[in-house]
Amino acid sequence: MTAQPSDTALAPAPRRPIRDLPDELISQIAAGEVVERPASAVRELVDNALDAGATQITVRLLAGGVRLIAVEDDGSGIPQDELPVALRRHATSKITNLHDLESVATMGFRGEALAAIASVSEMALLSRTAQQASAFLLDARSGELRPAARSRGTTVEVKELFFSTPARRKFLKTDATELAHCIEAVRRHALARPDVGFAIWHEGKLVEQWRATLAPAATADEGKRQQALQQRLSDVLGEDFIRDSVPVHLRLGAVTVTGRAGLPDAARSRADQQFCYVNGRFVRDKVLTHAARSAYEDVLHGHKQPVYALYVQIDPQRVDVNVHPTKIEVRFRDSREVHQAVRHAVENALAAPRAQALAAAAASTSVAPAAPSVGDSDRNPAHPPYWQAQAAIKFEERAGHKVSDLQALWGTSTAAPPPGMPATTAMAPVAPGAPTAPSFSPASAAPLAAVDMATAHVEDGHTWPLGRAVAQVHGVYILAESAQGLVVVDMHAAHERIVYERLKAQVDQGARIASQPLLIPATFAATPEEVATAEAHADTLARLGLEVVPFSPRTLAVRAVPTTLAQGDPVELARSVLAELATHDASTVVQRAQSEILATMACHGAVRANRRLTLDEMNALLRQMEVTDRSDQCNHGRPTWRQLSMKELDALFLRGR
Repeated sequence: MTAQPSDTALAPAPRRPIRDLPDELISQIAAGEVVERPASAVRELVDNALDAGATQITVRLLAGGVRLIAVEDDGSGIPQDELPVALRRHATSKITNLHDLESVATMGFRGEALAAIASVSEMALLSRTAQQASAFLLDARSGELRPAARSRGTTVEVKELFFSTPARRKFLKTDATELAHCIEAVRRHALARPDVGFAIWHEGKLVEQWRATLAPAATADEGKRQQALQQRLSDVLGEDFIRDSVPVHLRLGAVTVTGRAGLPDAARSRADQQFCYVNGRFVRDKVLTHAARSAYEDVLHGHKQPVYALYVQIDPQRVDVNVHPTKIEVRFRDSREVHQAVRHAVENALAAPRAQALAAAAASTSVAPAAPSVGDSDRNPAHPPYWQAQAAIKFEERAGHKVSDLQALWGTSTAAPPPGMPATTAMAPVAPGAPTAPSFSPASAAPLAAVDMATAHVEDGHTWPLGRAVAQVHGVYILAESAQGLVVVDMHAAHERIVYERLKAQVDQGARIASQPLLIPATFAATPEEVATAEAHADTLARLGLEVVPFSPRTLAVRAVPTTLAQGDPVELARSVLAELATHDASTVVQRAQSEILATMACHGAVRANRRLTLDEMNALLRQMEVTDRSDQCNHGRPTWRQLSMKELDALFLRGR
């Protein structure tokens, strides 16, 4: 006999009437949005302390913030008659009308935090203003208000978080995990406010402390503020962050972007050191994250994550912070404007080659050379400092291959060579406003005189950041002697970046890349997809200096290639570019596709491994690296050069030990 469902299961649930929820339940629902864990309460309370004008904030925790959260500040305080009002839902001093809401300039404004936290914990408020004779203590549960002792400022105590909602408490992690989240919440505030000191205590022990690095009277001085911000970044993120990052500063329209961007070599496997602030508020915003990531597109290797701390200043009326209850998300009125500002700011900061910093370091070394250390006794002190170049070893000249594509790329000129470079080395024409650097004509390359190379990086007080080439290793690496020690250059990676930047400059100027017709078109068997791509993207191919036309239903013909890549394989180049175009055919990614296509072209046009270069050619490549943007990494994010200082070399051979 088949079992019948019970009548209870089939009976519809009785209809419940629509009615108002109790205030306490409303606050507990709001607490579910605002207070996810102890760190959420810490963030809200620190927000209030900063809005009160505090210059010192102390956070005391027990059991990772579950048993106790106490936030003390020296701000303006809360008057006695306003203490009970502060615990009401949607009660705040930050805004009074819609205009204030549309131009929020404070950290908090919703008036929900204190009421929400009080509904799921045992809270007490202790505060005193400068005009009051004593402080007053308010018990949130009983509503009792009584005098107490305290200096000017406010203390908010939150005990037994989520005691009234046991289900929420079960979802909390270990005390150590919750403590880490609380520290991170305070750290995010500390990075934006160098004028405020922060201290975190846990179980009676000081775990973190960041002293104020900017006096209140100096907040209007932009120079002092940036210096204080850099010191705070060093204190919070470590000196390594400052050493491995570059300053960012750009004003574009109504948007100002400052901060520091980490070098590509400092990239991490996780995105745990990416800090974005909008008008002093830490935010997680897709526009800002994408803008910063896009600035690193062609300098990061693999799936590495960049590190940065970026501060965006914008008119409060142009950004909506009333998007999420936790105020961690924002919405920009003109997101494109902000995206462009952040991207250009980071790109410009990363563009300068690091070799220029080496030149400055070398110059300072030459002005005040260090005293010789133990182990340097065999270096004759009567001679110039040991880092100066000795006469070049006269290698036996070998025929080898010449880098003919460099002549086509850089051209030749009758300009006089710079100090320290041989007269046979030609100067390359560069884009307007760009620094000049020597190129070379392989056809006229000649052995360098020993006296020329001996002064290649010190003549007339000029120091070449990457030094002078002395040898080539297995046709892959260039060894150069610099003022700092030994420089090792991956010649293919370095030349690839140089070609890529040249191609980008041509495209950015709106001109088509110069092309060279082939005497005999190169034909190849093509797939239907390749034929369709060539027909659909004929204009894009023409802008890139390529002419690829159908020769038959299953054959394509390459009639012209970029002048800079005339020595390469036209069929291989055409196939690679068509493959990129087939992948990036949407109009929204044309720019990215174009960059990837140019990167592909640069890879094919760069000097290959196992090609023997003369000293002239190697030195010309080094000089071009020194003035090429982003030359520290190739298009794929691999480093193009590394340096071993004299100190590191001495350590390898145990000198002075």
